Amino acid sequence: MQRHFLIILIVLFQLSVYAQSKKEVKKHKIKASAVSVIENGKTINESKTIFDANGNEIETTDYSKDGTIKAIHKTKFNSEGDEVEDEQYDANNKLVEKKLTKYNASNDKLEESYFDAAGKLTKKHTYVYDAKGLKTERKTLDAEGKIISVKKYVYITK
Repeated sequence: MQRHFLIILIVLFQLSVYAQSKKEVKKHKIKASAVSVIENGKTINESKTIFDANGNEIETTDYSKDGTIKAIHKTKFNSEGDEVEDEQYDANNKLVEKKLTKYNASNDKLEESYFDAAGKLTKKHTYVYDAKGLKTERKTLDAEGKIISVKKYVYITK
């Protein structure tokens, strides 16, 4: 049992080491990738990713241990390569959630809005930056605009 666990850990470590960066995907013109693990002699697919010509992950499919589709993410990007839309689908290819992201003129993320399958806003993240362009705060708001939580970012430079 310990030997199988060790083998799985080694395989997962190697997969994480060999996962390609956006730059490498673009350089090598990779169109798709797949991640699988071997457990007890059986190959189990974990995920499949499709890339655009710029190396952006435009579709990711996650699989359950039994090989069935767990979730599909379809992502769109702006001309700067920033994610502007992420749609999550279930195993039956039904929309579960949609996230829209807005950026400022400096390409800093300003807002992430989450919508349910019916298009109703469920929550929102808003971001604040200091004069140096460093993120200082992320607020999470509910559908009515009430603050649920605030995450603060502090930077130590000395």
